[in-house]
Amino acid sequence: MVWSGIKRVPRPLLIAASVGIAVAGCTYKSVPDPAISARDAEWMAQMPKADVDLQFERYLVDDPTGETPGTIVVDQKKKLLYYVLPDGKAIRYGVAVGDEAYGWTGEATIKRKAEWPNWNPPAEMVKRWPHVRPTQGGPNNPLGARALYLYDANGRDTLYRIHGTNEPEKIGRAVSSGCIRMRNVDAIDLYNRVEMGARVIVK
Repeated sequence: MVWSGIKRVPRPLLIAASVGIAVAGCTYKSVPDPAISARDAEWMAQMPKADVDLQFERYLVDDPTGETPGTIVVDQKKKLLYYVLPDGKAIRYGVAVGDEAYGWTGEATIKRKAEWPNWNPPAEMVKRWPHVRPTQGGPNNPLGARALYLYDANGRDTLYRIHGTNEPEKIGRAVSSGCIRMRNVDAIDLYNRVEMGARVIVK
């Protein structure tokens, strides 16, 4: 399902969001951008740019999940990812999720993290879309600036990832592959916060 009713937000409103916004009686506090490396800056400058709807910006919010700090919770219906903090808070990020044919739900553990990872599409994806090819890490790679690799309870790679994107205009939508996509700056922010072994809940 595509968020067909969402309007693009003018730049002045996005700037105003840096102070904080009130939505449905709650105040969301913006979270500063993470520090980035020279390589991050160079490669991200070569990637497509897109305004993000205000509701999918990165905010500090009251934790709606009730999960242990350090847990990641993905709400596929709302296209939001929460990183749970102590003291009843969470950082909320807008994401793109898998469409109904390729989405998934369940729990996993992060057992690998990578900066500007290579992309090796699984065999079933190549079968569906013969045009996809392995891609070296960089501005043309669909995994973007960072990737978190999700493993099941038996230690097997689920083949699902939380990762950056070279299609930022799709944040807030359900798109074909089942992975969780984030803006690159958000993927870097989350990557910097998440510990190896973190629990991930996708619902």
